[in-house]
This record gives sequence, C-alpha cells and structure tokens, in this order.
Amino acid sequence: MRIIVPLLWIAGAIHLAIAVSNFWVPGILHYRENLVKLSPMVRQVFIVHSIYMVLVLLGISALCFFFAPQLAGGTLLGQCLSGFLAVFWLLRVVLQFTFYDREVRARYRLGDVAYILAVSSLTVVFAVAAWGW
Repeated sequence: MRIIVPLLWIAGAIHLAIAVSNFWVPGILHYRENLVKLSPMVRQVFIVHSIYMVLVLLGISALCFFFAPQLAGGTLLGQCLSGFLAVFWLLRVVLQFTFYDREVRARYRLGDVAYILAVSSLTVVFAVAAWGW
C-alpha cells in the first residue's frame, strides 16, 4: 500500500473533525446574537450554507475513507478531485491569513493555529495525491 492512502484516511479524519467542530463554532462566535442583526433572508442563506458546508465536509471525509486509492491517483477522476481539494484548501489557508479578523483570530489563537495546521496538511496531502506520488 502506498503511503498516501493512509494519509488520505487521516485527511478523512481531519474533515470529520472540522465538520464536528462546526457544532461548537456558533456558540464560540455568538451566531445567535450576530444573526439577529441580519435580514431574515440573509440569515436563512447563512444557516443553509453552514449546514451544507458540514454536509460537504462529511462527504469529503467519506470519500477519503472509502475511496483513498482512487484519490491517490488510481483514476483520473480521483486525481482531478484531489487536485481540486488541494486548491480548495490552499485557498482556505490564504483566506484564514488575509480575510478573517486578526483580533478574533488572536483571541482564539489555539483554535486558529489548529485550523491552519489542519487545512495546510489537507492541502499537502491532496496535492501529493493529485500528482500521484
């Protein structure tokens, strides 16, 4: 078994952990108080997008657990999906540093660092898988 397959299983666990962490984020970031200030439609779109993001994370986690050999270059589709996920998570790393409020990131430094390490590792694992190494 190529080393990338177990790394993709770990990537699946990371996706699962990020999905589960989304159950605590609303409390930490005070979603309820902040969403009240929005129009009903914007609030509803935000909530639906949040739910869909968790579903996407769970789906990617399942792909990593059950289709790791294909994601590791076993098929062209797997390589393309891994390449997309590498770019997806790389963009997320960039946004973490450039878009999010620095004061909030500093207040939750441990979570910020953990998240940066998690998504950076996902970027690397999927890039390696996309290249078929």
